Amino acid sequence: MNPLNHVAIIMDGNGRWGLKYKRSRNAGHKEGLKTVERIIKQSIKHKIKFLTLYAFSTENWRRPKKEINYLFSLLENFLTNRIGELHKKNIRLKIIGVKNFSSKLNKLLDGSEKKTSKNTKLQINLALNYGSKFELINAFKVLQRKGEKISEKSLSKYLQTKNIPDPDLLIRTGNTKRLSNFLLWQLAYAEIFFERKFWPDFTVRDYDRIIKEYKNIKRNFGKI
Repeated sequence: MNPLNHVAIIMDGNGRWGLKYKRSRNAGHKEGLKTVERIIKQSIKHKIKFLTLYAFSTENWRRPKKEINYLFSLLENFLTNRIGELHKKNIRLKIIGVKNFSSKLNKLLDGSEKKTSKNTKLQINLALNYGSKFELINAFKVLQRKGEKISEKSLSKYLQTKNIPDPDLLIRTGNTKRLSNFLLWQLAYAEIFFERKFWPDFTVRDYDRIIKEYKNIKRNFGKI
C-alpha cells in the first residue's frame, strides 16, 4: 500500500452550495468551514502529517468585496476562537501565500503560526493569497539575484513550500477539473481525484474512500 504523508485539497463549491441551498454564497463558506474541521480530524486519524488547504487564491481578489470581507471575517473568528484548540491537539498552522491583509488578520496569522510552530501531529498549510505562478517567478528571481545554478533542488529552496514534502494526493471538490494555479510545481507526481460534490457536502466517508483508493494505486514515477 502507498504511504500517505501529504494531502492537498482545493475546497471548491462553497459559493454554489450556498446559492443552491441557502440563497447566499456566504452561507456556503460558513458551512464549508464545518467540513474543514471534519477533514482535519480525519487526517489525524489516518496519521497524515501534512494537509494543505487552498483557501484563497491570488485570483480570488476579483470576487465581490462583500464576499471577500466575509471570508476574512470567518478566518479571523476561527483563529481567535479555535487556534488554542488546534494547539492543544498538537497541530501546527503554516501560511503559504503573501500576507498583505488587514493589520488585524496579519497579526492573527503571525501569532497563530508562532503559537503552533513546534507542534508535530499534523501541519496544516493554509494557502492564502496564494498563486503558484507568482511563487515560481519569485523563486526564479531569487535564484537569479543570488547567482545560483538553476536546478530542481535549488528552486525548491525558494518556494513557499520549502521544507514541506510534495503532496502525494490532491482532492478537488465542486465538479471542476483543473488545478487553478495551485501548487503547479509540487503536484507534478500527485495522484489527483476530482469530486462532483460541493465542498460542504464532502464527507468523512468520501475522504476515506479516496484514501483507500489512493493507497492501492500502482505508482510508477516514470518507471514500469
